[in-house]
Amino acid sequence: MSQIIRIQENDQGQRIDRFLAQSIQKSRSKIAEMIQDGSILCNNAPTKANYKLKLNDTVTVGEYIIKALQLYPHEMPLDIIYEDEWILVLNKARGLVVHPGKGVHEPTLLHGLVHYFKDAPTIIKPGLVHRIDKMTSGLLVIAKTEDAHAILANQLLDKTMTRHYQALCEGSIEDMVIDSPIGEDPLNTKKMAVSTLKGRHAITHISVLKSYSKHTLVHCELKTGRTHQIRVHLSSVGHPIVGDPLYNTINPSQEGQYLCAYHLEFIHPILNKPMMFEVPLPDYFQRKVDLLLV
Repeated sequence: MSQIIRIQENDQGQRIDRFLAQSIQKSRSKIAEMIQDGSILCNNAPTKANYKLKLNDTVTVGEYIIKALQLYPHEMPLDIIYEDEWILVLNKARGLVVHPGKGVHEPTLLHGLVHYFKDAPTIIKPGLVHRIDKMTSGLLVIAKTEDAHAILANQLLDKTMTRHYQALCEGSIEDMVIDSPIGEDPLNTKKMAVSTLKGRHAITHISVLKSYSKHTLVHCELKTGRTHQIRVHLSSVGHPIVGDPLYNTINPSQEGQYLCAYHLEFIHPILNKPMMFEVPLPDYFQRKVDLLLV
């Protein structure tokens, strides 16, 4: 499994170790170790920690993290929407962490996929193309081959893969485009924040689906893919997502954000045909909406 990042205008000039420390949330010492071990490439070639990024450079983050974590198979229910010999599309449940990481002590979706593919010897490791947060539900596409992963990752970079969400937010909001850079919150390492200094370009299109007396159900389309992007953007305009434990200071709650990745479109990486998937709001989300007063 690898992650491919294409360098954009506001990222050029940064040292690669500093850029990646923010992008994949690992320490610079860990990044340096990954560079030395060959798990990080720039333009498909070995690089150095002090390399200064140029516009349109391609940075590939390889298998180091997964190797180090020694993924084990763990049986779990998977809501598989579509599968063929190259890809798998599933509906991730709320509360399931997508991949292992610092502070994660429970089985993740990747552990479940390793179990699911245990009888398919050609699939050594399932390839994550994109991710959604633990308490966000919805659609994910998984690559089953290296070729499929590389092509889908490029679609994500080229913005030919489209991801649509529904969110229940606080207050009354109007249709808008939020174009605000996102970077690490300097006061809380678990959070991201709108940041004009070190933030990366981020755009979210918001349109109203239904207005209630104290809440709004909105449709969100990502034009970029930053960590916690929709959560940060809605919070930044004063309409945080209901239940969001990190970004909702209007009605603080540990319940978990009412956010669902309900619609996904991409071009099949091998068959080269349009693929479109959509799931209804999960029961817990729909029940919440049904209880709201118009």
